[in-house]
Parts: sequence; structure tokens; C-alpha cells
Amino acid sequence: MTVQDLADAIEVNPKTVERWITKGKVPYRRHQYATAATLKVDVTTLWDDSRAAETSADLSKAEIVAVYPHRHVVPPGLWREMYARAEKHLDVLVYSGLFLSEDPQFHNLLRSKVEEGTNLGLCQIRILLGEPDCSAVKQRGVDEGHGVMDGKIRNALVNYRPLFESHSEILFRLHDTTLYNSIYRADDEMLVNPHVYGIGAYMAPVYHLRRLPGGGLFDTYANSLEQTWGGARPVTTEDFRGV
Repeated sequence: MTVQDLADAIEVNPKTVERWITKGKVPYRRHQYATAATLKVDVTTLWDDSRAAETSADLSKAEIVAVYPHRHVVPPGLWREMYARAEKHLDVLVYSGLFLSEDPQFHNLLRSKVEEGTNLGLCQIRILLGEPDCSAVKQRGVDEGHGVMDGKIRNALVNYRPLFESHSEILFRLHDTTLYNSIYRADDEMLVNPHVYGIGAYMAPVYHLRRLPGGGLFDTYANSLEQTWGGARPVTTEDFRGV
């Protein structure tokens, strides 16, 4: 990996990385753990630093890459850039996630992932939407102040139908859980969009997380995603009738 590659991966200036290497400068804690995660080594392999996080709480803080006050101010390309980096896990856990289902570039990205994995078996793609007629979905619509969450989910299903019918490798399921966060996962990277009473998800905060060995924040949300997937049912052709 070149200096430029690493700088791009952890979003710092290449000259900063050069100073770490040639002048023995010690990075900020968040950059230490971001670098270790990128290089897939323990942080102590790179730096014997008394400031290195020694507790799970410190590690969890270091897992936070960025916090955005509202989903609509997240850089538009971040979702696609993050998913483009996925090699093993590409997950979407939402009620409708309508904005993502309406993005043709996201659809193309999913198709390309399937084509890349046809021979290599690289990336598992899972899309989890809410069960349109379940009580949790109806209540979320009321909580957001519009009462039409079931309709948004059906719109998302319509948008995903071409992928559902042409790419069986992309797995679609419907869940009936009370969803406290929308979760967008790409390997060891994740965007978490909490659900806040009285406002739509686009107005709620978004946390950009990157998993670090020994940290617990990323894994908390990843485990929630797995539990929701395990209790959800596969989408069938019957779910497209009347939508």
C-alpha cells in the first residue's frame, strides 16, 4: 500500500502519513486506529504510544469516524463509496430506505457486485425492508407524522423488483421488528441512522462507524442487524401483487 493509498483510506493528507513514517510523528488516536484497521494489524504493532486506547470505551469512541446532524447533509456519494468498498458484507436494514431504492447508481453498484462475485463468491448482499402491514411499520408512520410508511415500503419494493427478478444472488427479506435505527453496512464500515420520534429519518443524525478490534460500538449494531435478519422472511413474488 502506498502512502497515497493509506492517506485516501483514512482521509488524511499524504504528507501527514509521510511524517509518521519518516519523522516518527505519532498520529491522533483516531488516526492510529483507523490506520491499524486499514492495514489489518493491531495498533501496538505500529505505535508504542502511551496515548493508545486501552479500554473498550476508548476503542468504541475511536470507532466513530464522523457524526452528521441530519441524514440529508451526509455527502451524497458516501453511501455509494462505502458500498463500493464492500468485499464480504453489503447490508441494508431499513423500513423503506426509499432514497436508496430510487438511486439508479446504487442499483448498478449491486449488479456489479453480483457480477464480480459470480466466479469469486466475494460479497453477500442483503436488503431488509419492513413488513408493510405490520404494526411496527404503521406505528413508525404515525411517529414520523405522515402515516404512510407502508406505502413507502411498497414503493421501495417496486423499485427493487427488477433486481429481485433478475439477480437471485441479492437477498431480500421483510421484517416486522420495532426498528430503532436504519443500518447500512459495508464490511467493517457502517452508517447508522437513528429513528427519532416526531421527525423523518432524513432529519435524524447519522453516525459513520468503522470497526476496530476490541471496540464494541460497531459490533452492537452489527449484531442487531444479524438478529433482525434471522427473524425476517424472504420476499416472494406474492409481495409484489397489488404494488
